[in-house]
Amino acid sequence: MADSKNNHVHQSKLMGFADATQFWNERFDNDEFIFGKEPNEYLVWQASKYLSVGDKVLCIADGEGRNGVWLAKRGMQVVGFDVSDVALVKAKQFAKDNQIKVEYSLNDTDGFEWLPNCYDAIMAIFIQFADPAMRARIFKQVYTALKPNGIFILQGYTPKQLEYKTGGPSLIDHLYTEEMISELAKDFEILDLRCYEKELSEGARHTGMSALLGLTAKKPPLNY
Repeated sequence: MADSKNNHVHQSKLMGFADATQFWNERFDNDEFIFGKEPNEYLVWQASKYLSVGDKVLCIADGEGRNGVWLAKRGMQVVGFDVSDVALVKAKQFAKDNQIKVEYSLNDTDGFEWLPNCYDAIMAIFIQFADPAMRARIFKQVYTALKPNGIFILQGYTPKQLEYKTGGPSLIDHLYTEEMISELAKDFEILDLRCYEKELSEGARHTGMSALLGLTAKKPPLNY
């Protein structure tokens, strides 16, 4: 969840949970789904290759539910969280409208209970509210919470996105490079890591030519 129309998302996050909640509540307090109702394309592509019916999947900062609902509609057991209770009201109604269930909770990444070896897959789609220290914590938390052979799918913007200004944060240290993500994912087996440019149409906040990074990685088996 990030967009270029406010350059101070990092400040609200660093100020604490209540401030981040207020920031995102104001952003999501809108009748429209600000990132659309369709799932992220990279998530769809990679999940279709590596995930199966019945998998237990965690969606980090799932916002209004577009990704979690898509996964649940395909027979997965989905858990999601977000710092915005306004977004979660929309997400829960979206799940109900699609006649599926997603287990949502109000949390940020530091407050969520990352149970060890719990999930078959974890999704992190545009979580670029995270500064470098938080980003490093998230990668460690994801590694802990995945089952052996579990899949981690991440999508974000690269520094070239600052030229396009079609979404994402304005701070360069919140953007992803291939080298940065390779280092953060060094304990994983990297299945796909690419930087590319593509037209996005993900609601009003992510629309237009975009500079993207996609990562799909696997937690090694226990005997690795």
